Amino acid sequence: MQQYMMRRLFLFMPTLFLVSLTLFLILRIVPGDPALLVLAGPEGEGSFTEEEYQNMRERLGLNDPVYIQYFTWMYGMVTLDWGNSIQTNEKVTDILKRRYPVTLQLALLSFVVISTIGIPIGILAAVKQDSWIDYVFRSLAILGLAMPTFWLALLIVLALSMWFNWIPPLEFVNLWEDPRTSITQLIFPAVALGLSSQGTTMRMSRSQLLEVMREDYVRTARAKGLRERVVILRHAVRNAMLPVLTILGTLLGVLLGGTIVIEVVFNIPGLGRAVINAVYFLDQPVLQVIVVGFTLIFLVLNLLVDMLYAVIDPRIRYS
Repeated sequence: MQQYMMRRLFLFMPTLFLVSLTLFLILRIVPGDPALLVLAGPEGEGSFTEEEYQNMRERLGLNDPVYIQYFTWMYGMVTLDWGNSIQTNEKVTDILKRRYPVTLQLALLSFVVISTIGIPIGILAAVKQDSWIDYVFRSLAILGLAMPTFWLALLIVLALSMWFNWIPPLEFVNLWEDPRTSITQLIFPAVALGLSSQGTTMRMSRSQLLEVMREDYVRTARAKGLRERVVILRHAVRNAMLPVLTILGTLLGVLLGGTIVIEVVFNIPGLGRAVINAVYFLDQPVLQVIVVGFTLIFLVLNLLVDMLYAVIDPRIRYS
């Protein structure tokens, strides 16, 4: 197990290198000049001289050769010196410290919604195969898959504002400051994310459980006279959860990576909003750190999911 983990951790490095290099080159190829955007201001009406423009490019390191810029940035990433935002001149580490806890709270709450809705109704739909319950849940799952997240979020905001006079708050409250207010602010965005993502979890849970219920060991358990609930929960569900665990790990990575649309619709100051602002201003230091961070999160979650395989299914061994 330890050797397997070391090999996987070693493979992180070429993956992160390729992602960082690709991202770096894309940000240098796309049209736009960060120095020009900074000097012109948000409305593009700022005035500046050619000398000020060249000084700004020099300060941002844009006059250096591309390979020098890349290795300078990589050295800063390794030494945890992630630079300052081009837009606000704020340290990137301070931006992450302020915004990532917000996205983390939203992601975990959404993950709870996905898990508590998708898995149970998937199991129930499999147990009640081809009944009206199965048809209803399958229809709801397909509806969730077909419904765009931003559209569902807008419908929720519209319904809450029309019927309950509720609008997204202007200021966000962290969970450790006021738990009740924080959960109230996040529950509706979490529901929007959960309803749009639970369809995948539900369909995977149903299909895998149906497949496992046809295995010989499940028929043997029934032949021994075990109750159907024991057969389903103890013997079938545990073995059916491996593919579902993979889906949940991927969804959690997406949620932790930043829920851009939801954060914009509900005015949540998380990483998604930071990405939008960074793209608008070509804020290269912020974008580079966030995207590489997203990649690292996915790699770590995939490794953890693989480790959990051996916990759920004792037949799986890593050598």
